[in-house]
Amino acid sequence: MDIISNFKEKARGKNLSVVLPEGRDQRIIQAARRLKDEDIAQPIVLGSPEQLEAAIEKAGVHLDGIKTIAPKESEKLDFYAEEYSRQRDGISSAVAKRIVVKPLFYAGMMVSCGDADAAVGGVASATSILIQAGVLTVGMSTGIKTPSSYFLMVIPNFLGEEDKPFIYADCAVNIDPTAEQLADIALASAVSARRLLGQEPRVAMLSFSTKGSAFGPGVDKVKEALKIAKAREPELAIDGEFQADSAIIPGVAARKVKDESAVAGKANVIIFPDLNSGNIAYKLTQYMAGAQAIGPFLQGFAKPITDLSRGASVETIVSAVVLTLVQ
Repeated sequence: MDIISNFKEKARGKNLSVVLPEGRDQRIIQAARRLKDEDIAQPIVLGSPEQLEAAIEKAGVHLDGIKTIAPKESEKLDFYAEEYSRQRDGISSAVAKRIVVKPLFYAGMMVSCGDADAAVGGVASATSILIQAGVLTVGMSTGIKTPSSYFLMVIPNFLGEEDKPFIYADCAVNIDPTAEQLADIALASAVSARRLLGQEPRVAMLSFSTKGSAFGPGVDKVKEALKIAKAREPELAIDGEFQADSAIIPGVAARKVKDESAVAGKANVIIFPDLNSGNIAYKLTQYMAGAQAIGPFLQGFAKPITDLSRGASVETIVSAVVLTLVQ
């Protein structure tokens, strides 16, 4: 059983709900049908009656037995607007209503108020807008100020392990994070690894230097991020700065890392210093190692909010919902 199938089995029958705010897209209709029919989740699809009707016709499937909501006509719109206004001083209920009626914000308020377990969107929306909606509705986890993303990378036959999972972050959102932001990314990724992999995270902060073997502003940033993260989570197994081989290959770590480390040579969470290196690394891993690259998924939010690429397939949407809900 591959890793996605395993996660589907974990989610199946638990009656968890996911709001899909882009019901105007036929892929969302098809994914909602599969989620319902396979008993993976209880989908809630947002869209006006006209949007849903047109998408259903294109999708070639029906939404019988699936809850649909038109935000403009929803009996909960005023309640969500009042909640949004209450959480943000200075915003009137009228302004809040104009914001919350937008599907991504409405979905976020459903999750924030406990009317859905998670929200998954992005097939017809920019990532920046989805992140903004998430920040303004569900908010960030305690102590985390930086929304970020991760990929679940599954490597075939890695050092004798048939399907070795890693968390790669940040590969999709933060272009050149500061040391403080990099610490946020590392701590959020540790939480994601613990929830998703069922393993204790061993977080490696990557650089072109291993423990002082090279110097430069980029190395200094990684060192400072490590210092910040350790101060905030002293019990977390996090270490660096490491070159990639020192982080994941025990033999290399034994040669290069002289101090005792709970992470060197056995990391399962890989933190890249910037988006250039993260994006390049996940694509090289995917295509040169034949790895599964599942994501990107947003992290750092107080409740589950997941982004999808504009080109996401129905299978990708289903998989994204599964991985969001099993967390």
